[in-house]
Formats: sequence, structure tokens, C-alpha cells
Amino acid sequence: MADLSRRDMLISGTALGALGALGMASPAQAASQSDGWTWPASGSVAGSGSGADPRWVWDDVADPLLASLFDRGLIPEVNRLLYDWNRNDQPLPAGLPEDLRAFIEQARQLPSWVDPAKLDAGARFHVLKGNYIVVLTIVGAGMLATAIPKEARSVYYSAGGADLKDRVAKTNILAYAVRPQNAWSAGGTAVVEAVKTRLVHAAVRHLLQSSPHWSGPIPISQEDMLVTWHTLATYSMRGMREWNVRISSAESTGYLQSLQVMGHMLGIRDEFLPATWDSSYAQSDIVLPRNMGPTSEGVELNAILRNMLAELTSPGSIDKPLVNAFSRYLTGNQVADWNGIPRQPLLDPVVKAAWPLLVRFREGLIGLPLVPATAWLLDEMIKKWTTYYLTKGAQTKIVIPTGNRPS
Repeated sequence: MADLSRRDMLISGTALGALGALGMASPAQAASQSDGWTWPASGSVAGSGSGADPRWVWDDVADPLLASLFDRGLIPEVNRLLYDWNRNDQPLPAGLPEDLRAFIEQARQLPSWVDPAKLDAGARFHVLKGNYIVVLTIVGAGMLATAIPKEARSVYYSAGGADLKDRVAKTNILAYAVRPQNAWSAGGTAVVEAVKTRLVHAAVRHLLQSSPHWSGPIPISQEDMLVTWHTLATYSMRGMREWNVRISSAESTGYLQSLQVMGHMLGIRDEFLPATWDSSYAQSDIVLPRNMGPTSEGVELNAILRNMLAELTSPGSIDKPLVNAFSRYLTGNQVADWNGIPRQPLLDPVVKAAWPLLVRFREGLIGLPLVPATAWLLDEMIKKWTTYYLTKGAQTKIVIPTGNRPS
């Protein structure tokens, strides 16, 4: 069995029930050993469900709409019209096809279960713990994504795979949009960016089916979206808990609410969205193990991603060993090996010891003399990454792709 570190257990929550078990079984084997959908819908924000297996459910509203827009040759004009639609309270531009207008007007409505007080607490938490959230939901989740075969392949063979820097910037627009206090209300941008991303997902489903490189089921199923949701939500909360980050009950509930709203607005059915952190952990332990593993596409994308991070850390040079060590620390040895991240015999143990000490210092749990020098290198690295990703998120526009990866 592959080495199972605390980080490997962090991703799944239990050593035998999740990623640890994949040391002995491939993702396909893991899926066959857990056939069917066993997570109870009573644990969802809807409180009940249809019993559908999310592996075989997509977006039955957005998907036929986008297919029709492609058939009518309207995607370039739609992109032009929606380019300057930015704010949640902004009217839709004139000239949109009526079926698209009707879809967006419905899709931009917040769910009935939204609690404004919880969203306010979630926004405050994003501000207070922003650096940790960036580390886990952008860097860590990015590393996890390349070890999810269907996600890695859908990114690689879609248009965004040819320009990963632009693809990452577009992916992280929501990370910028959900931070302000008014993220989901008038003047904010989170609703708009979520709806645009939902349209993009439907477009990718439509386009990839015509790619000679794509085989198997239609991409980006409800389960695929849940897997991505857990690499953001569950993984980040477990990470912060493991690092002993100070999180109040209100902050924890508010952070979950912001992520639940994001999932709903992206098109995940309410019957699949966990209502509590406990139900989230339980669902994560079902969907992550059977959807993770190595691919050549994932290895290539991960190498590009680490190069980007290294260049951001030290402009003009490649500080790759530190990025490699931190990436391995965030994901654990199993995922790092799937991603082709080389081991750094000198830095790996140093980073593993230094990062928790830095977090404990930031949380007021230890004094300055106990923080090693390497921790400050990591601290500076994270500050640069945070500044870049959040600034880039403010500058980038989400547009519907018109084709797959060139060549």
C-alpha cells in the first residue's frame, strides 16, 4: 500500500474509506466496489431527493440551450453582448436570444434557502482567512484537480487547456467575486460569474463530445461538479481545521453557506449539495476516491501549474523545489506521485514542519522565536500568489468557448 500521510487522510477524512484505499485499487475499481449512489439526500440543503445517481445527471436546462445556440451560430454574438454584463443587479443587454434571456433571468435568482446573515459571516471569513483560503482552494485544489482524470482531461482537451494561465485566471474569477460583503447582492459580481461559468460548462459538454480525444460519458456530470466542489469546500475546511485555524461556529456556517450558494448557482442540484459540514465530509468520502487517479494529461497540466507558481514566487527565476515541496505537502504523497511532482528530500520535511508553525504564529498560538526561517519564505510566496490570483480575477472575463483545444 502506498505511503499514507496525514495529508492523504486530510483529503478524504478516513484512511481506509477514501484516498488511502486507492493505494490498492484504481479509480475504476474503487467505483465498481461502491456501485450506485449511497449518500442520503436527507443530508442535502433540499432535505430530500429523487434518488438519482449524480454520475448520470448533467444540466438538463443549460445543456440543450447551449447546443441550440451553437446550432444557430450565435455564440460569438452572445459573448459580445454578455462581455460587459458584470454586476448582479445589472439588467441583461438588449439583443440576447429570448431563450437565453429567459434562462439567465431564472438562473440568476438566489435559492430560497439563502440566509443573508450567514452570507455576511461567510464574506467576513473570506477576508479574515483569505491567505489560507487561497492556499487551499486555489493552489491545493488546483493540484487535486490534475489528479482527477475526467477533470484533467476535460481541461486539457477543451480550449482552456492550450493556455493554462488564462484558464486558471478564469477559473479563479469566483475566488475574487465571492470575497466582498455584497458578493451575492446588488453591486456584487458573484451571481454573474457563476451564471457565466454554468454556461461555459454546458458549452464544454457540447464541444468535447465532438473531440476525437474524448471518450466515455458526457463530461462535467453532477458528480464531476461535486468532486470539484469538495476539492474547494471540504478540502479547505479540513485543511484549516488540521492547521488549528481559529474558526468560530458562525464563521464555519457562513463559509459553508457561501460555498453552497456557489454550488447551486453553478447548477448543482440542491438534492446533492450537503447541508452541513458533517454531511459534506461523508459525501466527500464517497465521491473523491472513485474519481481520482493519474493521467498523462494531468501530469502535463500539473507541471505547467507548478511552473506558473514558481515564476510568481521569484520573477525572472524558477524557484521550483520550494513549490514542489509545498505542493506535495498540500496534497500528500499519493496525489503528488500521480501528478508527477518530484520529491525534494531536503525541503519536503522542512516545509512539512514550517508551514504549521507559521499558521500557529498567525493564529496567535506561538511566539515569533519559534517560527523557522523557511516559514517566512512560504509566507512571502503565499502573499504573492494571493495578490496575483485575486487581482487577476478582477481583470479577467469569462466567455463561452467556441471550440476545443486547437490542434
